Amino acid sequence: MEPGLRARKKQATRAALQAAALRLALERGPGNVRVEDIAEAAGVSPRTYNNYFSSREQAIVAGITADRAEQVAAAVVGSPAATGLGDAVVTAVVGLYADPGDRPRAAMLMVATSPALRACYADTVTSIEGPLAEAIAERCPGVDPLTAQVLSAAVGAAARVGLRQWLRPATGAGGLVVTSGSLPDLVRAALLPLAPALDAAAGR
Repeated sequence: MEPGLRARKKQATRAALQAAALRLALERGPGNVRVEDIAEAAGVSPRTYNNYFSSREQAIVAGITADRAEQVAAAVVGSPAATGLGDAVVTAVVGLYADPGDRPRAAMLMVATSPALRACYADTVTSIEGPLAEAIAERCPGVDPLTAQVLSAAVGAAARVGLRQWLRPATGAGGLVVTSGSLPDLVRAALLPLAPALDAAAGR
């Protein structure tokens, strides 16, 4: 069902806010961006901003992670039929954290060096759970809906573990904060123990 006019306006406002927040954070640094700045850049009032996000960090992270849940779901449904469900899900989620270009790389560096953004970013991975459960059910019609929800929640939790491991601050030379290893590799390692359960559910 197509969303109504009111819903489309709300989606457009949210998209404008998160895009403005990310752009300003990359330009100025997240610590130099105020809620009022984001609202003005998006053409809304600070009061309207507060209807969508409770902090500047939420809006910045939303800009970084926009459409990721839909990307994962589409990748799972669109993967080759011969690919097992476990491989399809792991590949789809890991694909979110592959290096796609300079701007996303700069955004991730910004997350890695900001404690407030790190905490917010790690929690956003749970947004994939609903669309992923629907994708599992669509790809494997024999899977019980409750099982699909449990599996997607487990995937979200495992990915969050991988993210938190990567974002765990470690002090490098000169006091710089450095991340712990390759993000795609850490997320893959966190997800792989779930692959047999995904494959078993799909084979029922």
